[in-house]
Amino acid sequence: MKRLLTPAGIAASLGAALLLFLVLAGPAIWGEAAAERSVADRWATAGGEHLFGTDDLGRDIFARVMTAARLSLLLTAGATAIGMVGGVVVGLTAAVLPRYPRRFLVWIMDMLLAFPWLLLVLFFTVIWGATATGAMLAIGLSGIPNLTRLVYNLASSVSDQDYVRAARVAGAGPLRVLFRHILPNIANPLLVQASASASVTLLAFAGLSFLGLGVQAPEYDWGRLLDEGIKHLYTNPMAAIGPGLVIVFAGLVFTMVAEALTPGQGLRGAAAAGRAAVLPRAGARPAPVGPAAGDRTALAEVTDLTVAFPDGAGGLVERVRGVSLSVRPGEIVGIVGESGSGKSLTAMALAGLLEAPAVVNARIRRFDDIDLAAPPTRAQKKRLGTELGFVFQDPLTSLNPALTIGRQLTEVSRTHLGMGRARARDRAVAGLDAVGIAEPHRRLGDYPHQFSGGMRQRAMIGMALTGRPRLIVADEPTTALDVTVQKQVLAVLRRAQRATDAAIVLISHDIALVSGFCDRVVVMKDGEVVEALDAQRIREEATHPYTRGLIACLPDMRSDRTRPLPVIDDLPPGGPAVADGARGGDPAAGTRTPAPREESSL
Repeated sequence: MKRLLTPAGIAASLGAALLLFLVLAGPAIWGEAAAERSVADRWATAGGEHLFGTDDLGRDIFARVMTAARLSLLLTAGATAIGMVGGVVVGLTAAVLPRYPRRFLVWIMDMLLAFPWLLLVLFFTVIWGATATGAMLAIGLSGIPNLTRLVYNLASSVSDQDYVRAARVAGAGPLRVLFRHILPNIANPLLVQASASASVTLLAFAGLSFLGLGVQAPEYDWGRLLDEGIKHLYTNPMAAIGPGLVIVFAGLVFTMVAEALTPGQGLRGAAAAGRAAVLPRAGARPAPVGPAAGDRTALAEVTDLTVAFPDGAGGLVERVRGVSLSVRPGEIVGIVGESGSGKSLTAMALAGLLEAPAVVNARIRRFDDIDLAAPPTRAQKKRLGTELGFVFQDPLTSLNPALTIGRQLTEVSRTHLGMGRARARDRAVAGLDAVGIAEPHRRLGDYPHQFSGGMRQRAMIGMALTGRPRLIVADEPTTALDVTVQKQVLAVLRRAQRATDAAIVLISHDIALVSGFCDRVVVMKDGEVVEALDAQRIREEATHPYTRGLIACLPDMRSDRTRPLPVIDDLPPGGPAVADGARGGDPAAGTRTPAPREESSL
């Protein structure tokens, strides 16, 4: 709305209002004068009585130009709508198709884009004939390939966002994801493109009619009037200049509308986060501590999990190798490790969220009695949507910026629990109230950008509580939050766990935070589990150099501030985990007592 108050926005609004006025009132005001013939006044030059002169039958050219605005602009709107609808449908379809059908469809569109646009228009004009309707279909269909590429690129970037993954966790189907979560977030650039396309479409219509391939007599549009007037350019220049000026004016209006709709900060694409390739390591893999593989008492488990991605040369790069992890009902398991260690990939595989191009293999991968390696049934999707909650790392990208908090928190209740709007809203209010957000009734109408970082993270937890969660996966929920807000978020998670008896998988870089909050700690490095320990005895039982190094690198109130902090070297297993120059002795010497559980861990 603010962009409409700028000079460009005001000019675009006034121009669009004038064109709309011509469409609605033009024929009523100037229709009679445009049809009135006067042989005595044929080809009169421009003057006070006839602003643009008269044609070969003595009809007022200015009145005909004003009257032709309706047909010219309606044909432009129709062709633009055909191109936009076709581009959106084909582009969104390509975004959700499997790999090879998607490539084939995109290849077809790219091949059509290789042809000059005007040649496509002339080709389709020949098929449907030289009529107004044929010209509209020809121009509209010729614009589909270009719009398809734009929609496909935008949809592909948005589909990788966390809030789309969250919708899939909630059990939203492909169509719901497309039209509720993806399309609203690409609508703004599509509106800009529609306005820009309308300008090009208007000129194309004028060109076809000028060549005799568009509107046919007795109908007329601006292109036909330009064709008639240019034959008398030297005797009455305004007969050609008048229609040309109106065409240019309408094109400028469409361009200004596109400029007014464009955000001042530019179109934002999704940020792409790259991960470094994981190289195989020599050495035996330590057996993880915890419930045994295949333990049917576990709520969720993976056994011998591997996750790989294409390397672009026909091979695969393994990011997770041979990980076995299980979580029992009500248990809090922490996964800690450096960036790129495979923590999030393991948790997402445990939740069944990894999709192509990820290649996931495991001997066992299940949630309760649901085999996540097989396509879930409708009933299983409903259970996963209500019993599995996922709290993503960045709440700003985890919440859909185009939807209010209330619409997002009611999705699970309405989709899977069959609640009406009022009951779902009451449940969303209870969810926000449970995570400590003041005035939950009022805040349901806010958008994510109106929440602070800590409030967005708590809203994500509240969203996970709107179902009947039995497992909550929290992927670094305290990242980029100050220690006070971290404490609040962890306290909310703790209260949620106690109220629902849900199991929690907490992912973090902070081993002190994890050991103070969780029952069991799993340490990962280079895509492997190097050690799994009881959280309360992590200092006494930690034996792996990497785990001991992590503990040694955490300063406390007793640390000697005159000495540099220890640094963990990237060395193979069995080597020293902490640089000797920084450590000044045995790795265990720098080990401190883990912080007390929960509040004091921060």
